[in-house]
Amino acid sequence: MDKATTILLALILGACGQHADEAASTPAGAASMAPGTQDLAIYAAAVASKARPSADRERDAGRKPAAVLAFIGIEPGMTVLDMFSGGGYYTEILSHLVGQDGHVIAHNNEAYLQFVGDEFERRYLGGRLGNAQVLLAENNELTLEPDSLDAIMLVLSFHDFFYAAPDNGWPEIDVDRILAEFRHGLKDGGVVGIIDHAAAAGSPGSTGGTTHRIDPAIVISSMTDAGFALAGQSDLLHNPDDDYEKNVFDAELRGKTDRFVLRFVKAE
Repeated sequence: MDKATTILLALILGACGQHADEAASTPAGAASMAPGTQDLAIYAAAVASKARPSADRERDAGRKPAAVLAFIGIEPGMTVLDMFSGGGYYTEILSHLVGQDGHVIAHNNEAYLQFVGDEFERRYLGGRLGNAQVLLAENNELTLEPDSLDAIMLVLSFHDFFYAAPDNGWPEIDVDRILAEFRHGLKDGGVVGIIDHAAAAGSPGSTGGTTHRIDPAIVISSMTDAGFALAGQSDLLHNPDDDYEKNVFDAELRGKTDRFVLRFVKAE
């Protein structure tokens, strides 16, 4: 094991012991850690891959991807949908993690493609991520093969379900429909990992279109109503100094927001 992998593994082991005030905020029966792979080195190795672009590596300290993926429970051989994958930061790590026997579906819509620019094209140039498939679908048109997915990741994007700007190419999303499609596409016991910018408790869903934040209680309520069970929550990306009144794209705040990490499973 090289030095970089050793350091990342140490970070994972330390971070996996963290959880968000479990006694106060985790429902009875919800695990603070995801079950599954015990060999935490696989997550460190995926992040340490020399094939990853240097620009991605510069984001790692603030995102802690190895610890996050270990918490959510993504494993080698899985088929994973990276919903609203943007430029593909997580798609790349997922590709290395699931390996040759796994598959990653990198979803985007036209608005996301315009936002990320040429980062998206560089990510897949020359078929460099051989086990990744690009899926282009608008928000209310996503269809998934039934029982085809082991996991779905939504990274800093669930709040967009509550954003509507038809004149800017973002029509109102039918949240019930898209979550039903997630359930349709996931295998029994399939996992949904959600990371997003926190809004103040009690905030309306409309913050998804103003400050681009969301109250985690809205996420939990939406997911449980759609037939998913909360299986864990983590404070890996918690920042107590965040100002919830500020837009997440504020120059001084960007990349430093208070983010929550939630793990759901497809309930029977």
